[in-house]
Amino acid sequence: MNVAIGQLMDHVEEHMMKTVEHMHTDFAAVRTGKASPSLVENIMVDYYGNPTRLKELAGITAPEARLLVIQPWDPSSMAAVEKGIIAANIGISPVSDGRVIRLPIPELSEERRTALAKKVKSRAEEARVAVRNVRRDGNEAAKKAQKDSEITEDDLKEKLDAIQKLTDTYIKEVDDVLLKKEKELMSM
Repeated sequence: MNVAIGQLMDHVEEHMMKTVEHMHTDFAAVRTGKASPSLVENIMVDYYGNPTRLKELAGITAPEARLLVIQPWDPSSMAAVEKGIIAANIGISPVSDGRVIRLPIPELSEERRTALAKKVKSRAEEARVAVRNVRRDGNEAAKKAQKDSEITEDDLKEKLDAIQKLTDTYIKEVDDVLLKKEKELMSM
């Protein structure tokens, strides 16, 4: 971590924040039985030989609690969009009428909910590890600055304590988001 000691705390917090934001994005794509455009908007579609996100090719709406409607802006891309959804293996079969693609969201079985809960727990643990890695890098940078006589031993202790407080805050946020998502998954 090559960062000036004055910006160390901002740098550490920024990276921890990005980790949590990434986890939020991952969790949004986990199906909970409710229709949400975030389930499909990042699916990659082969559009004239270029991998393109679905949200860039079509309007995605949820007119009902258990239905997503995808309307490609270019009608000739309908088959490619359908193929991309099938290839994404999200457990939902697209139904096309030539103008729009409908994705009926089926009820989740207890077995599928448990599997999704395990998946979100695993992603949350990955986020915790990433936050701890940022802490480790920040601590190493602070210790190096003290060793190079850029900061005093008291400053080092202060930095290490501040980094630990940030770590605790972001780990708690990860746990809170996980709890909320698990509750959402299991209460269908």
